[in-house]
Amino acid sequence: MIPLRDSTRSHSFPIVNITLIVLNILVFIKELALPPQHLNAFFYTYGVIPAQVTTQLTAGAPLLSIGIPFISAIFLHGGWLHLVGNMLYLWIFGDNIEDRMGHLRYLFFYLLVGVIASIAHIIANPSSDIPIIGASGAIAGVLGAYFLAFPRAKILTLVPVFFFVTFIQVPAIIFLPVWFLIQIFNIFSTAGMAANSVAWWAHIGGFIGGAVLLPFFSRSRHMPEQ
Repeated sequence: MIPLRDSTRSHSFPIVNITLIVLNILVFIKELALPPQHLNAFFYTYGVIPAQVTTQLTAGAPLLSIGIPFISAIFLHGGWLHLVGNMLYLWIFGDNIEDRMGHLRYLFFYLLVGVIASIAHIIANPSSDIPIIGASGAIAGVLGAYFLAFPRAKILTLVPVFFFVTFIQVPAIIFLPVWFLIQIFNIFSTAGMAANSVAWWAHIGGFIGGAVLLPFFSRSRHMPEQ
């Protein structure tokens, strides 16, 4: 399922959401300019490496030095499809959550659920030496918040059916749980694989984190759901 747009109107200009999208694109352009060997080193420097984090925590390293990659990793992507897919979801769902929370709260929320997503992946894969990169964990947090904030919203969705595609309006209260269940299915279907390129547990952790944190970041007064 590929979301194309939602029915919820924003009542404020989503400056933070647009800025996040632009930053992701600019960082990706920077990645494209790097030769392959430098790009790999770039990912290992600014991505979150679970085995490294667990070793640093055990050694009592300063939390600041451990925590910087948790933020920088949110803005890294491994390819065009990775970037475009994430930015599509952020464009569709992020503006409404920013509208619900306010600009500054939304920024802190986005970064926090991104960190929570990485922590969830580390707990599930503490000895992995593969860097975690990508905005999908933070975006999963946005989806978790959207699920509770706008359950009646309709999501125009492209659904491939064999060799054909169809467009249907799917309620958010159905679309987002289905998305969540797909992540769980992927965890079990890829269990035991030596090379798993997707941090499925980060998606799970981010989604749950976003749903739990929504009440703490929502403004006391907000516009009615449209």
